[in-house]
Amino acid sequence: MTKDSTSPPVWFRLPPGFHDIGPGDAASLDAFAEALDSSAAQGELSKLMDSLEKLAGHDVVHTALGFHPEEPVGVTTSLFSLTIRRVEQPNPRLAVARTALAIARSTLWTSAVRRFIDLPSALPCCLVAGIISVPDVEHHLFQARIATVHPDGLHLLVLDLTSACTEHAASYTDILEAVAHTIQFTDPDPGVPKASGTSRILEVLL
Repeated sequence: MTKDSTSPPVWFRLPPGFHDIGPGDAASLDAFAEALDSSAAQGELSKLMDSLEKLAGHDVVHTALGFHPEEPVGVTTSLFSLTIRRVEQPNPRLAVARTALAIARSTLWTSAVRRFIDLPSALPCCLVAGIISVPDVEHHLFQARIATVHPDGLHLLVLDLTSACTEHAASYTDILEAVAHTIQFTDPDPGVPKASGTSRILEVLL
């Protein structure tokens, strides 16, 4: 569930391996970096926390880090975020189409696919996913972005999943699409079990 009081509540489910994170979690991440005994990790996590602080000013209401074991050793990582912003366009389909088009027109894309998604809610929804080239970042990144709307017709939802593990682009695309299918706008049955634990990227299921 989103916790931003200025936006309507939205419930969704992330798969095993994803952990909620916010600006208030800096101390926990510092302890994690120290446990890794890596100055590089400490530097990267510091940049991440600075970025999370900035995201709050761009209508981002939820962020989570994904950690999935990678064979033979190592871990693949990703960053999930949910943005909710007000829209002035009264036609929800047009609002989603315009947002998806604006996303797809970004000069950051080196390659991308675009398609509409059929959600259980029947709300308009569009996916843009592919490889991006970010200024001052040496390697290309994978990013998947999904745009949909709130039933109130006043808010646009954008789900993002970004990772440096471009070789798992298809799996990450499937994950974000699966998350979009779990979106609800009323409190779901509290008896439904929540995903927990961890799993390899190729084993992640919702």
